[in-house]
Amino acid sequence: MTGTLAPPSLDDVRRARDRIAGIAVRTPLLRVPADLAHDTHLKLENLQPIGSFKIRGAANAMALAGRDALRRGVYTASAGNMAQGVAWCARELGIPCRVIVPEHAPRAKTDAIERLGGIVTKVPFDVWWQALVEHRHPGVDGLFIHPFADPAVMAGNGTIALEILEVLDSVDSIFVPYGGGGLIAGIAAVARELSPATQVYAVEAETAAPLTASFAKGQPTTVEVTRTFIDGMGSAAVSAEMWPLIKNLVAGTRVVSVAQVESAVCTLAERVRVVAEGAGAAPLAAALDASQPGGRVVCLVSGGNIDIGVFARILRSEANE
Repeated sequence: MTGTLAPPSLDDVRRARDRIAGIAVRTPLLRVPADLAHDTHLKLENLQPIGSFKIRGAANAMALAGRDALRRGVYTASAGNMAQGVAWCARELGIPCRVIVPEHAPRAKTDAIERLGGIVTKVPFDVWWQALVEHRHPGVDGLFIHPFADPAVMAGNGTIALEILEVLDSVDSIFVPYGGGGLIAGIAAVARELSPATQVYAVEAETAAPLTASFAKGQPTTVEVTRTFIDGMGSAAVSAEMWPLIKNLVAGTRVVSVAQVESAVCTLAERVRVVAEGAGAAPLAAALDASQPGGRVVCLVSGGNIDIGVFARILRSEANE
């Protein structure tokens, strides 16, 4: 991949919304009970057809590519949710889909990929990461859909911000889980145009917080990672390709503990009747932290694809405390 990535324009995002209509749904924006957090709202991307926001970027990238580019099929490198988005769209188009996943990818997500017709290939993490860096994987035919470092994917993700800002006035902060950066880049690019006063924060778990370390050092930084159930965000490094966008678009980071995320998973299930995976619950965990500033906050519930056994364990653990 050559050249410098640019954030999507407002026109790019508005055109993306037209392209993905009928594939991705306009998800609800729900205010949480007042006794939980003051003026805090949830953008429920867990209600997308694949249980994740990823369908937005996948649908836009594939629509923009056109039939000729798609004739040999598509593939992506994803730990789960982007793979489901690409596989869903490929099934709708009647083309093959292959997915490169790291060896630690959760069974619940790889099973979902296969149910959608995707062919899963597990590789060591370093090999998987190299596919992200090179935008390709040796020996795999078809069009590569990058899970985050693609302007079309970012534009599709940015449609979330359009929906938020069309409903809510005077949003002070948007909390977004940070994985590769394509989600927050799309949202922050739209917020900058439509609501410049809105601060967009990246939420990371303390067990995998490379963006926080990168902001502290002023350059992409590698960190030690402890694997947890929070599999939809966090890695050992910030993409050097995405760093120039992220450092100029994002207001800062919010770091939460695994215990805070588990508590947020329970709160969403018990008080709001929302099922969220770890990454999807992390923004609410940040918003519920008493040290955070108040004001009108939107938390992006990015996905709900949590392993049912993990979900049951977290609920049991909370109930026994």
